[in-house]
Amino acid sequence: MIALSLAEIAEIVGGQSYDIPDPALQVTGPVVIDSRQVEAGSLFAAFAGEHVDGHDYAERAVATGAVAVLAARPVGVPAIVVDDVQTALGALARAVVEKLGTDVVALTGSAGKTSTKDLIAQLLQRHAPTVWTPGSLNNEIGLPLTALRATAETRHLVLEMGARGIGHITYLTGLTPPRIGLVLNVGTAHIGEFGGREQIARAKGELVEVLPEDGVAVLNADDPLVRAMASRTKARVVLFGEAGEADVRAENVRLMPSGQPAFLLRTPSGCSDVTLRLYGEHHVSNALAAAAVAHELGMSVDEIATALSEAGTLSRWRMEVTERPDGVTVVNDAYNANPESMRAALRALVAMGAAAQATGGRTWAVLGPMAELGDESLAEHDAVGRLAVRLNVSKLVAVGGREASWLQLGAYNEGSWGEESVHVSDAQAAIDLLRRELRPGDVVLVKASRSAGLERIALALLENTAESSEGQVAGR
Repeated sequence: MIALSLAEIAEIVGGQSYDIPDPALQVTGPVVIDSRQVEAGSLFAAFAGEHVDGHDYAERAVATGAVAVLAARPVGVPAIVVDDVQTALGALARAVVEKLGTDVVALTGSAGKTSTKDLIAQLLQRHAPTVWTPGSLNNEIGLPLTALRATAETRHLVLEMGARGIGHITYLTGLTPPRIGLVLNVGTAHIGEFGGREQIARAKGELVEVLPEDGVAVLNADDPLVRAMASRTKARVVLFGEAGEADVRAENVRLMPSGQPAFLLRTPSGCSDVTLRLYGEHHVSNALAAAAVAHELGMSVDEIATALSEAGTLSRWRMEVTERPDGVTVVNDAYNANPESMRAALRALVAMGAAAQATGGRTWAVLGPMAELGDESLAEHDAVGRLAVRLNVSKLVAVGGREASWLQLGAYNEGSWGEESVHVSDAQAAIDLLRRELRPGDVVLVKASRSAGLERIALALLENTAESSEGQVAGR
């Protein structure tokens, strides 16, 4: 964070100082909420969670280098005490961003937010110093923590914004007002919470409503609900996609034998060929979104194409592809899942397994529940099970309880009656099955919502191969 004195911080957040020997002391390190992440010069923000109260770790934080604690009550060490720590953290983030004058890029969407954010970050950091959201820290706490990592040298601040309801994105954009706003898509993720895709579109569109007149709304030309958001903004609109009228578009899209997409990137300033290191055709849309943002911020089409072709995965458990020494390929996509990303991952699996199947290898879809689908849950799980059969996936392993049984039921009703699909109760049962059955040439996809914890399966399949397979992870 830019250096601020404790007196300045107290004024910004409207807090009262306790046990501070010198108000001129400066915070020069990061703002953190985990005492184990404290560095010299840090500010420790103490949150009272459901199971852990950060105030109990205030003394440890100061002892290991924190200048002070942002707290809701006096803690016996230097502290700025406020009525609400979350509100204060947001106020501090907004003040820092305004002081820096950094270009803020905000993005949202039902699927692909983190992958696209990672692509934008890798493009823009070639252009100028860039700070971006780590992982999926896209909520009321994660977003200001990211913004507070910006320094005087930071030119681009890339912020992923998630929403669980109407008004959430409006709140986040109030903390870090963006000049460029990107909406990827409107799908069915969290549809159980929102109550319908129209409500999801209403929530996601809050991002473009706050953009200034000299801002840019980057919208998906291939998604009608996103494209319609053009009427909700006073900013200039840039369209990306495969539609002919898209300003930044992909032509001649194709999947390589490896499952990695290639295409011709066309922009208002020219075109260039791209071959992604990422797996699955769904990443083409993500790449176009990133290209549109980078183009608006001054990168040339050749620079963008080169950066896209070299970009990898920055966030864990998102289509992480590892080939074991015995020839089994494990695709760990277990960080999260919704119907759209499930379908995309299955298609990527089939593309990756096409060559292997010619020599006897098989494709395995190890799938768990998709959370927060509400009344659509049965239909969506059934549809994914059916799709696995239609795509000719060799083996479906449905892991978990009710939702997993719906996955298998869909496969069964589509015609998977033999040993092509199986329902197992938990991750350990799936691990045991796979260890018995996998053979060289097989490709295994592991995917479910984060709450299912199916990354255990992928990690177990790789746990004895880390040393021998070093350097074989695609997209590193």
